[in-house]
Amino acid sequence: MPPKEELTEAQFEELLTLLLTKKMMLETQLSESRHALKPVTLDQTLLGRVSRMDAIQQQEVAASTHRHKSITLQKVTNALALFKIDNFGYCRKCDNPIGYKRLKAQPESALCLRCQTLLDSQQ
Repeated sequence: MPPKEELTEAQFEELLTLLLTKKMMLETQLSESRHALKPVTLDQTLLGRVSRMDAIQQQEVAASTHRHKSITLQKVTNALALFKIDNFGYCRKCDNPIGYKRLKAQPESALCLRCQTLLDSQQ
């Protein structure tokens, strides 16, 4: 399959704006969600047993969401770094252009759809 066309200057600008917006949004969400990661109080006089278990479960969900957003933020930061060295939009594995549609949907993508599919099928 021949490599897809490279991105236009307008597409680069649009994707840069998307990445910067996504970075700010993730940083805000991570900052706001830090309070949900605090340990759940084990004082049963304050909470009933079921309520405490529910609070622990909510904390676990919040921690999982926080980890996922942290990973996404790191990917966004990495993608922004690629802009600085003029290497954004190229697959990390095969070096072909990733494709505008994929980057528009997920601007932090480091792999083209073909390489990502191969990676996913190996896992």
